[in-house]
Amino acid sequence: MTVLDSRPGFPADPMKSTTIDDLSATDDALIDDKGVSMSTVEDLGAGRGPAWLDGWLRENARELVSWRRHIHAHPELSRQEFGTTAFLEKLLLDAGLKPRVLPTGTGLICELGSGPRCMALRADIDALPLTEVTGLPFASQNDGAAHACGHDAHTTVLLGAALAMAANEDALPGRVRLIFQPAEEVMPGGALDVIAAGGLDGVERIFGLHCDPRLRVGQVGMKVGAITSATDLLELSLSSPGGHTSRPHLTADLVNALGMAITGLPLMLSRRVDPRTGTVLVWGSVHAGEAPNAVPQQGMLRGTMRTGNRDTWAALKPLTEELVAQLLGPTGVQHDFQYHRGTPPVVNDRESTELLRSAVADALGAEGVAETEQSSGGEDFGWYLEHIPGSFARLGVWSGQGAKYDLHQPTFELDERALFVGVRTMVHAALTTLSA
Repeated sequence: MTVLDSRPGFPADPMKSTTIDDLSATDDALIDDKGVSMSTVEDLGAGRGPAWLDGWLRENARELVSWRRHIHAHPELSRQEFGTTAFLEKLLLDAGLKPRVLPTGTGLICELGSGPRCMALRADIDALPLTEVTGLPFASQNDGAAHACGHDAHTTVLLGAALAMAANEDALPGRVRLIFQPAEEVMPGGALDVIAAGGLDGVERIFGLHCDPRLRVGQVGMKVGAITSATDLLELSLSSPGGHTSRPHLTADLVNALGMAITGLPLMLSRRVDPRTGTVLVWGSVHAGEAPNAVPQQGMLRGTMRTGNRDTWAALKPLTEELVAQLLGPTGVQHDFQYHRGTPPVVNDRESTELLRSAVADALGAEGVAETEQSSGGEDFGWYLEHIPGSFARLGVWSGQGAKYDLHQPTFELDERALFVGVRTMVHAALTTLSA
């Protein structure tokens, strides 16, 4: 089946900047080769209310799926999300809202409701630099960019929640700030752009969801405390006079020094850092030399440092610099060590997580509530939680049958029933928080 573009006003080039005047919000949601509207997917929370949310999802089910498929087919890399931003801006304006594009030019903030209290919901909108190989009829039309982390679903979920609440603003017990954030996939993350633009000003709490292909669709996984890890980048550049491998005593053996750093630094860290913090260093790239009988003059080692503990994260940079100097000092090799701090761990506070747990139970029933483990992956949602309390949860996207396609892989797929689960979760999170 061929899925035609649900928004034919978009340019054929998905990386081309698009204005809101280029968009159409009135075309059929999805059509097949015969021009027949496609059926939508099942709403697993149908009938659980509130009635206005049930009604909106029933009436806009096809549109919700089509928005996700359009965004999926037109992925844009971090800080290049111009078309995605324009698409969102158009639909929010059509709903009578007043979205504000961030000063960086991509991503936007929008608020609805009224009253003194305000909470926030966040989604990330950027794609990964991968080439999709799913073979889906709505697969990425942009080689080298793909929504292989589910950000298309995150964006669609927040868009659906926004439009459902906009159509029923009188039902909101306060204000809801919608944050469509750019550049989550690059360090230190677009969350800092949102914060700099005042995105958290006056906000009590913030919530977000992330696709989890290990969790069955219809469930939302939650955890009090660290749910992701801080993620930092390490780059170690070595230099030596070089020489012949038959005379290593006349030079500084750069490859041997690289080997000492590769094995020695993780080992020393394991003896200097509390193992309960989940701290782990893994090297991902090493380069040095070409000839088997020549000691090279240059070498480079790159890797990532991760930890689930906020205090440990603050101490890792000086500790690692100390250990590198101690390890390489006796070798005679010169080194330049760059420790690039990335994102802090996402640490969910207990009260926000309990509010979200209650919201999920209302939205999906007790069976929708699941526990989840801490991930060693990074997520710049942690920057928000440096300023205000909140909770970040896992949105189940596995169908329950067949393979589980992992995140950040060109084969990643998701069960679109998760879109409805996500919308219900976000709406109920707003209602529960503002009513508490």
